[in-house]
Amino acid sequence: MLDFLNKRLEELLGAFLLAVMACVAFINVIVRYCTNLSFAASEEITVNLFVWIVLLGTSRAFREGTNFSMNLLYDALPRFIRKILYVFSVICCLIFFAALAYEGYIEVVDEIELSVVSESLAIPVWLYTICTPAISVIIIVRILQKTWEDFRTRNF
Repeated sequence: MLDFLNKRLEELLGAFLLAVMACVAFINVIVRYCTNLSFAASEEITVNLFVWIVLLGTSRAFREGTNFSMNLLYDALPRFIRKILYVFSVICCLIFFAALAYEGYIEVVDEIELSVVSESLAIPVWLYTICTPAISVIIIVRILQKTWEDFRTRNF
């Protein structure tokens, strides 16, 4: 079970969040066409959950090594140079997502200290923004897992 979650965490959570987004948007459309009213919270929920889904997709792409890359020049280089470039790209990605996790953490702490609430639902905003540092840490773990696998199999 743990191995299944390790391999499919992003898909399960992303599918659930997408289903929630679709239900909220569908209910909003039905209510809007039947009553001339609209749920103000539907945009707040769908936009914030979309950010979560994008970060989960990024984590999945790093886990599977399917993130966008242009390999024409890279594949033409000698193996030693490819290894150096691979390590450089991994370091750049780790620095970026570590900075994103840190800045996201600072934002969450500020929102908690300032008691910021959302406009539509009046719930704490940090409940939405906690995903940035949390999923950034998951992305870092996925980058390290993929890097370990690539070095073990010499796939760089």
